[in-house]
Amino acid sequence: MNKKSLFSMLPSVDEVLGASKIIDISKEYPRSLILESIREAIDLKRKEIVRLKEEEVNKFNLNNEEIVESALNRLRINYSLSLKKVINATGTVVHTNLGRSLLSETFKDDLWEAASRYSNLEYNLEKGERGSRYDHLTNTIKRLTKAEDVLVVNNNAAAVLLVLSTLAKDKEAIVSRGELVEVGGSFRIPSIMELSGAKLVEVGATNKTHLKDYEYAINEDTSVLMKVHTSNYRILGFTESVEIDKLSEIGKKYNIPVIEDLGSGVFIDLSKYGLSYEPTVLDSINKGADIVTFSGDKMLGGPQAGIIVGKKEYIDKMKKNQLTRALRVDKLTICALEATLRMYLDEERAIKEIPTLRMLTYKIEELEEKAKKLLNMIDQLKLDAEVCIEDGLSQVGGGSMPLETIKTKVISIMPKIMNVSALEKKLRLGEANIIARVYDNKYVLDVRTIFDDEYEIIVNELDKAFK
Repeated sequence: MNKKSLFSMLPSVDEVLGASKIIDISKEYPRSLILESIREAIDLKRKEIVRLKEEEVNKFNLNNEEIVESALNRLRINYSLSLKKVINATGTVVHTNLGRSLLSETFKDDLWEAASRYSNLEYNLEKGERGSRYDHLTNTIKRLTKAEDVLVVNNNAAAVLLVLSTLAKDKEAIVSRGELVEVGGSFRIPSIMELSGAKLVEVGATNKTHLKDYEYAINEDTSVLMKVHTSNYRILGFTESVEIDKLSEIGKKYNIPVIEDLGSGVFIDLSKYGLSYEPTVLDSINKGADIVTFSGDKMLGGPQAGIIVGKKEYIDKMKKNQLTRALRVDKLTICALEATLRMYLDEERAIKEIPTLRMLTYKIEELEEKAKKLLNMIDQLKLDAEVCIEDGLSQVGGGSMPLETIKTKVISIMPKIMNVSALEKKLRLGEANIIARVYDNKYVLDVRTIFDDEYEIIVNELDKAFK
C-alpha cells in the first residue's frame, strides 16, 4: 500500500454526512457549519497521511469512525462562543485580561428582564413622554457623590475625551507633566487630549509640580485645569504634586473649571479594610472639583462605563455634544450600573455583595478556610504531586493601586509525572479553562479569586489532567 491508496480510501463529505452520529445532531447545528466541520476533519486526516514516512504507511489505520468523531469535535468548537467563562485562580482581582470586575449575582434577574423585554429606557412613565436614559442613574449617583448631575459613556477614556471636547476644544488644558499617564492598551492622556481638540499645556517636572506652575501657565486661552490621578503607577522619592482642593482654589480665582480624572473610581474608603487609601469620588467633589471622571468596571465593581459627575452647567453642555450619542451606553450597562450603585447606599451590603469589594476585603482567616477546604478536596484525588497550602500575594489589578499587594493563601501543586508547564496548559485548555500562576516550578491556585462553587470543577479538571 502507498499514500495514494490511503488518499483514495478517505471518505467523501457525503459519506460522513450520512453517519448516524452526524444525522443525530443535524437539527442542533446549522448545515453549513456541519459541512465545514466535516471538511476540516477530512483535511486533518489527509495532512496526517502526507506526514507519514514510507515505513509507516502499511501500519496506518484509516478509521472512518475517527473522522466522524473529529468532525463532531470540530463542530462543537466551531459553534461554541469565543467569549467564554474561565476560572480566575491568579489572585488578581480586577484582571484586565479576564473581564475586570464581576457583576453581583443579586441582580442577574433584573439584568435579564431588561435585556429580554421592553423597558422605559428613554420613556418617562410619570409624564407619559420621551425621557433620558441617564435619568435612571442620576438620583443614586447624586446621593452617593453630592454632585449636581451625571453622564455615563462607554469607558473612562471616552469620558475624558467628551469632557475635553466639550470644555477645551481649540483651547488650552493645563496638566502636570507627572500626570500624563498611559492607560491600558497604549492609550495615553496626551493622545486623548489631542483627539479631543484641546491644546495640551504641560507644567512642572516629572517628579514635582507646584501650585505656582499652574498659575504661571494660565492665560486668556486657558479653558480647563486638569488633574489625573496616577492610579496605575507611582513616582517615589523626591516628589510633590498639587492636591485637588488647592487646584480648585486657583480654578475659582480665575473662573476656570477644574477636572479630575480619577481613573479607577471608588465610593468607599478602602483603607479601613487594610488597603491603601485611594481618593473617593465624594472626596474629589467635596474638595472642589467641578468635573470628576472614573471607570465603572475597576474598583467600583460594576460594568464597563465611563462615569462623569459634577456641575450641571458643564454636564448640560456635554449632553449637547454630538460625541455623546457616539459614546453612549446601552440599556444593559445602565441596568447593571444602577443596580451596582444602589448597593453603595449601604456600605456593609456593598462590601458583602459586590464581588470585587468582597475579594479585596477578605480577612486572611477566611482565605485560610477557603484554602483548607480546597486542599481537602484535592487530597482525595491522591495526585502524583506535592500539594500544600502556602502564603502568597494577590494584586488589585486593573491599573489600580500599582504598589499594592495583599496577603493571601494559595494551593501549591508540584507535579512529579509531568512538568508544571504541561499541567498549566492542560488546565488552561481544559473544559473549565482554569487560569492560574506558575512560579518556582509550582502550579499555584490563589483562593482569593476562586468561588466556592468552582472548587469541584477544579478538582475534576485536576483529576483529568493527571490521568
